[in-house]
Amino acid sequence: MAGHSKWANIQHRKGRQDEKRGAAFSKIAKEITVAAKMGGGDAAFNPRLRVAVDKAKGQNMPKDKIETAIKKGTGELEGVDYVEIRYEGYGIGGAAVMVDCLTDNKTRTVAEVRHAFSKHGGNMGTDGCVAFQFKHCGQMLFAPGTDEAALMDAAIEAGADDVVTNEDGSIEVLTPPADFIAVKDALEAAGFKPEFAEVTMKPEGENELAGDDAVKMQKLLDVLENLDDVQEIYTTAVFEE
Repeated sequence: MAGHSKWANIQHRKGRQDEKRGAAFSKIAKEITVAAKMGGGDAAFNPRLRVAVDKAKGQNMPKDKIETAIKKGTGELEGVDYVEIRYEGYGIGGAAVMVDCLTDNKTRTVAEVRHAFSKHGGNMGTDGCVAFQFKHCGQMLFAPGTDEAALMDAAIEAGADDVVTNEDGSIEVLTPPADFIAVKDALEAAGFKPEFAEVTMKPEGENELAGDDAVKMQKLLDVLENLDDVQEIYTTAVFEE
């Protein structure tokens, strides 16, 4: 972990997302709609919808927008039919990048993603070219200073896969994707509220970037994130403080 802080990097990413809250509303609404379409409109019985609704509430998305998105998914209101698609590639310094999209026009989306990669120093690759560098899991991050022993006991009892203490003092709790909500609820009931929690593609390794390389990589990530069809971006890139 030399040279960068897990806590600082995740807080940095979360802060950039919060700055784009307006655009985030439309992206979260898409995810809610797709989740409701796939698993029904009751978040109590649809883990993917519960995660999406929790994310919407965390961004202070208005309740009526959440309910409208759910109704579009369940067919109570007319909505767009979105397709899930993932693109993979490489950024600056060989850092792996995965881009998850929801789109009603795959031709448009692939052209926009490919253009972003090529214009900003990256290369879009083939399916599976970097996926092996990531693990699908639930991830919760707790601030430095959290009682490590108590959190570990609570996490193990709740069914977590792993508890990792980072060099900066932050603590990660990792779960199987399907158990994310149950573990998160159990930890919050035990008094441990994560600062950051999501079902994600966690990088198994890291590419540390600094100086011009870090600036160029951040630009590529920003351009990808600003595309309307892009929902999530995962990367092995980390930035020196």
